[in-house]
Amino acid sequence: MSSGGIDIFGLFFLPTWVAVLAVGMISYLNSAAILVYAERRIASFIQNRVGPNRVGPFGLFQPLADVVKLLLKEDVTPAQGYKVLHSVAPMIPVITALMSVAVIPFGENLYVTDINAGVLYILAVASLGVYGVTLAGWSSNSKYSLLGGLRAAAQMISYELPMGMAVASVVLVAGSLSMVDIAASQEHLWNVFINPIGAIIFIIAAFAEANRTPFDLVEAEQELVGGFHTEYSGMKFGMFFLAEYMHVFIGSILITTFFFGSYHLPFAGYWLPELDPLIKGILDVSVFSLKVVFWCFVFIWVRWTIPRFKYNQVMKLGWSRLLPLSILNFMIIATGMYIYHNFF
Repeated sequence: MSSGGIDIFGLFFLPTWVAVLAVGMISYLNSAAILVYAERRIASFIQNRVGPNRVGPFGLFQPLADVVKLLLKEDVTPAQGYKVLHSVAPMIPVITALMSVAVIPFGENLYVTDINAGVLYILAVASLGVYGVTLAGWSSNSKYSLLGGLRAAAQMISYELPMGMAVASVVLVAGSLSMVDIAASQEHLWNVFINPIGAIIFIIAAFAEANRTPFDLVEAEQELVGGFHTEYSGMKFGMFFLAEYMHVFIGSILITTFFFGSYHLPFAGYWLPELDPLIKGILDVSVFSLKVVFWCFVFIWVRWTIPRFKYNQVMKLGWSRLLPLSILNFMIIATGMYIYHNFF
């Protein structure tokens, strides 16, 4: 296990990993507020209506006003619910989202730590978030909440498998489980050009894992009132709200890292000259950020464009379509890599 980073953080007399971790956490928390505003603006544009425009210039302070409102709201706990788990459950998705920053490379030598099982760490941490949703549904002692929690667990299992197979095909191409190595391996050619089917599978699974439309069956208001967070109010509900947008941000980061070159420009290894480390670091972070912003936009765009699926359609897509396709894609990539390494 090793860590690395750009020396600019030394100006603040901070260890590199502390600085990167702090920047990552602040970025995650700020990204949720920015995404809330961006979603409301983009949704209003798509639906030809006026978005937030009252609180602050252009409604920019609306997310801050929402936070203040949630902080001041009464915290209601069901009398017959499991009070301890009811309070702990909203923290789990937020904590797991923050934990994922540890192995994400934001640029060359700009990461908290490089562990040789970074992919396994990401998959493990991502799968823990569903426990918060499931526990919230069970501890609320409400049939609607319980059904939402059970749906979340079933959906997670259904889409974790094709997502894992898509990531496994990326690992084959990179020859490493390290997130840093996977990012570095795309300097000459992005994985989306080598493994387009895996990219499509991963993107669909990322939407399902984030519980975003058209996969937001765990909180379908027509059927379950509010799903797993029906009995939540105040900042407990706010933490679930925060976690949703943080997972959109994480999903965008992982799509960028695994398939769209991470911090690399297209075919950068062929034409980009050697740059000063500071300039290279700024360029890497800028490129990475622009890609993440684009995928965050796609998450929002899809939500306000495609209608919600029925639950049987969600399960059929996961088990009957994506899982067999992901296994077939893995076998094709494995065969291709074997031929490439042994005959070329």
